[in-house]
Formats: sequence, structure tokens, C-alpha cells
Amino acid sequence: MSQPVTRRPRTLFFAIQVALSGALLAFSTLPASAEEPSGAERPAPQSPDQLLGPLFTDVQSAKLFPDQKTFADAVPNSDPLMILADYRMQRNQSGFDLRHFVELNFTLPQKGEAYVPPAGQSLREHIDGLWPVLTRSTDSASKWDSLLPLPKPYVVPGGRFREVYYWDTYFTMLGLAESNHWDKVQDMVDNFAHEIDAWGHIPNGNRSYYLSRSQPPFFAFMVELLATHEGGDETLKKYLPQLQKEYAYWMEGSENLAPGDAHERVVKLKDGAVLNRYWDDRDAPRTESWLDDVTTAKNNPDRPATDIYRDLRAGAASGWDFSSRWMDNPQQLGSIRTTSIVPVDLNALLFQMEKTLARASKAAGDSAGAARYESLASQRQQAIETHLWNAKHGWYADYDLKTNKVRDQLTAAALFPLYVKAAAQDRAEKVAAATRAQLLKPGGIVTTTVKTGQQWDAPNGWAPLQWVATEGLMNYGQKDLAMDVTWRFLTNVQHTYNREQKLVEKYDVSSTGTGGGGGEYPLQDGFGWTNGVTLKMLDLLCGTEKPCDDVPQTRPGSDHAPQPKQEGKMLSKPAQSSAPAKAETSAPAKTETSAPATTQTPAPAKTDAAAPASNSAPAENAPAAPNSNAQDNAAAQPAPAQ
Repeated sequence: MSQPVTRRPRTLFFAIQVALSGALLAFSTLPASAEEPSGAERPAPQSPDQLLGPLFTDVQSAKLFPDQKTFADAVPNSDPLMILADYRMQRNQSGFDLRHFVELNFTLPQKGEAYVPPAGQSLREHIDGLWPVLTRSTDSASKWDSLLPLPKPYVVPGGRFREVYYWDTYFTMLGLAESNHWDKVQDMVDNFAHEIDAWGHIPNGNRSYYLSRSQPPFFAFMVELLATHEGGDETLKKYLPQLQKEYAYWMEGSENLAPGDAHERVVKLKDGAVLNRYWDDRDAPRTESWLDDVTTAKNNPDRPATDIYRDLRAGAASGWDFSSRWMDNPQQLGSIRTTSIVPVDLNALLFQMEKTLARASKAAGDSAGAARYESLASQRQQAIETHLWNAKHGWYADYDLKTNKVRDQLTAAALFPLYVKAAAQDRAEKVAAATRAQLLKPGGIVTTTVKTGQQWDAPNGWAPLQWVATEGLMNYGQKDLAMDVTWRFLTNVQHTYNREQKLVEKYDVSSTGTGGGGGEYPLQDGFGWTNGVTLKMLDLLCGTEKPCDDVPQTRPGSDHAPQPKQEGKMLSKPAQSSAPAKAETSAPAKTETSAPATTQTPAPAKTDAAAPASNSAPAENAPAAPNSNAQDNAAAQPAPAQ
């Protein structure tokens, strides 16, 4: 069948006719260059689903692409208004081919050249070789591109993630610092400062469709990390304006809240305590997962679709997309209600932001400002201790706005108050005991104790949570347990690398040597935050004077650590194969940095009855001796996304 002729009407009459039929005439364009002067915030550009309306809906509904993010990232070849006009005219013609129309009018994202690592590389060599491969530079973009240009180069996570992601970047930065790539750390801090000036906050990622939400706020940690390398107080002072703007974004509306009310990202509890939640300004299906969200809403007709969409989007803002943590029914995604939950990790991060603001204000000579932020941090710390501590079970947990009480579920988020030194010593010891008993698995810290098929649940473990656990436990004298977490996760990473010659986004921690599963997309490799945390942990394990390039065969400094059995193979030597695995590198890497040390001494709290954990007690769920032979790891990982 012949293809219909594609005509592109140009008359004003036709444009007006299209507008009257529902086309979006209001169109915000992206700046030609990221270097335009900053100051006043810019109007947010519209996302592809808003610009393309019925065309976007029809393409996603037709499942033209295996990954819904593909069309969200496609670049219109001309004005989207005119493309939409053409589509409205042609779609009912005989023989109309939607795929052909899309290919004619859009430039689809490229897969990127597959990276084949040299055979026999150590783990450290492999990661160091990936940094330039994962680095992107987009200081300008088409005004119709969903990609938001940034003034300086940045590191992306890898795979389908073709842009920089907010909280990922901090953990990536940890590895860049270990590799002495401080120039990249500086560049990405400057990029995020640029985004705060441009949009008033750091979006989920540098895409127009991510502008309606942020992610776990790690900018303060990034600034603190950079300050440890150079500048010190001068670095804190330099980024104080952006720190203040980001804090204002998270706290917007707090001054007018009545007890028991909530506004966007801030809530005021009945006793007057002010805490925060995750939020997205839109209540529509996520642009990058449009069909998934529409399907979830259709499968749950008893709830307003807009409520479901908002809670799905807020779940994405949390970074834990998705988890039983946000659901009434862990097996039913449609029961998600992220916006009615006050997360313990978010509020720990905002406590750190307030402490950093206090230090930066002091560096700038603003003693009144420093005192104000110290007071806010103290108030938040008290609210965490009062409302986000489960005394019955002995761990930190989320607060439920629907039931007006702390939730019972134990998750790896319980370690965030330890990470930022907001916990009292006795409570930190109880969290350590719960971690050892319920979260510590053969391959590291499990995200939750519930299996749901969602990627932020059991049996998955994620690099950033391993580092939060490690540093948080170290902050409270739990060195042996912290090093056990590090050892187990590194063993997991090493064994997967031995077999696959790549690092992946998440790992199954119920064993060692298997990538994680679940969620909305296949397992991704690359991978920014895993690379960063792995390097940080290698240097923690072996020290920097005599650094190890691979995970040692035995855990340094421990007489009772699990001893990996290698059947004649060194743990530190990757398994050789005739064809090295290809790593997809087109996606941006996520980065993160270690939490900066604070000067705060943990505040005392009421002592609960449970006995503190012993640092030297043997851990439950001790790992079986890992094996690097590929045939012993027959549980194959999902194939990387193409």
C-alpha cells in the first residue's frame, strides 16, 4: 500500500483552525544555549505529552517502541504545532502509517556506540575507563528537544538514562573524587547551581518532562564534598545563594500552613511540627512511562486517576520508584499513596541541608542566618525523633498522614538519620541491631523485607543505600557491621563483574553475583552510582596508601569475615571469555557523594528498653562462600536495554 503524501500546511487560517480544535498554541521554547544569563527563573518549557497532545497519546498507546521513554526523548524535526496539525489532517486518511509519520517528523534517540572493555581489566581499571565514556556535553539543544542544555559536561548513569539525574549524581561524584576527577565534580556542581537559578530547583533529570518534580535533595552534600577538596568555607559561601533557593523550593508554603494541613512538599503535623514529603506539580501520567500509568489507573477504577498519577509521580520524585513503602497493598501498585507519607530519608536529607546552610551562612559572615538554620535543623531533628521513630520495633520509619502515626515497615531508609548524624546513640544502636537481623543479606543491604516485583523491594540492593548504611553505621561506632556491609556488596559487584564484565544499576543481594530485577524496564548497565560507590568502598576497605584494584580474596582486618571460596580462581581476576561483554553507554550516569561530616553531636533521646547491638556479634544470613565461575551463577541477569 502506498504511503500518503505528507503535506505541511503553512497558512495562518489552518493554524487558527487547528488551535480551535484543541492544539496547544502556547509553546515555550528552550534557550539556544545554557550559558544565557541566570538570575530570574525561566518559564518552564512544556513536556512532549503537553506539546503533542493526541499524537503523543496515540504513539504511546500503539506501543510503537518497547521503551516508552524513546518517544519522550525523540526530537521534533520542526515546530511541534505544525507536526500536530499535519497529524490531525492525515490520521484518518486511508493507508495512514503512524510509524512512518513518526520516523518522518522526529529524530529518535540513538542507541549509542557499544563500549567493549579491554579483556582482563581489574574492577578499578574498568570503572576508570568508563568515566569518559559516560561523559556528555550538551550546552545547546534544539528548542523542541525535551533535553535541557547544561553549561558544562556531566556524567550520565548509562543504558536508557540519557540525561543527568539528581540524586544519582552525588554517588557518582564519590567515585569521580576517588579517581581524582575533581574537575568533573566541579562541573556538575556548577550545572546543578545553574538549574537552581534557571528553574528554582534541581529537576529529577535534565528533561522538560522532569521539571515538575525534584529528587532526594543531595546538592548540599555535593557542595560539602567539593569543599573538602578546595575552597573550604569559600566554596560553601560561593554556593550559598543556590542552597537558599533550593531550600525555599522545598519549604514553599510552610509559613501559612495550619496544623494538620499540607501544601505541595511541606506538611505541618497536629503538634505544629513541620516536615516534608515528595510531590509532583502535575497529576497526569508520567511522560516517560505514559502507558504504564494509564494502565495502573484503569486497573484501579475506585480511585480518581489524577490521584494515582500524582502519587506515581511523587514516587518517582522519591527515587524509590516503586516500592511497597508507598503502598497500602504491597502487591497492588494502584494502592500507592506517596503524597500521604512523610519519608524519614527525605527529612534526614533536609536536616543536612539546614546544617550546611548554617555553615555556609557562617562562612558568609551572616551569624543571624547561621543561627536561624541551626534552629531549623534542631526543630527538624526533634520532629524526626518524635514522629519518625517506631519505639515498638526500634527503628526509624515513615509517618503516615492517613493514620496519623509512624508506620511499622522496616526499610533501608531507616539508616538515613544515622547517615546525617541526626540520631541519638541508643537509637542508632537499635537500628544497627535491626539492620543486622533483617536487612543484612549475603550480597549487601536489602531495600525492604517485602517481595513485590517492584525494583525498590526485596531482594534488590542499590549502591546508594549500601553507602548510606556503611557511613551511617560508621558514624555511630558500628565499624564491624559497616565493613561487613561493604565487604558483602563489593563481593556481589566483583562476582557479577567477573562473569559479565560490567557493573549494573542494582543487585540481587539474596546471593552474590546476580543483577537485580523487577520494575518497569530491563536491568541497566554502566552504571554511574554503582561505579562511584564501588570505588569509594574499595578505598575504604583497603585504604588509599595501598589501594586495591579488585575486591581482596579475604576481608582485610577481620578474623571472622566470610572467606570467599574461589576454587582455584582469585576473586580479583575477572573470568576470561573470548568475547568481552558489551556495555551500553548511551545513557547518562547517576552520581552521588558520601555524606559530609557534620560538627553536630548526636542529641540525646529517651532511652528505649531494647538492648543495643554488639559490634562484634556474628551477623545473621551470613553469605555462602561466593564463586566466580559463570556456571555457578546460572541465574541470568535480565538483558540490558537496547
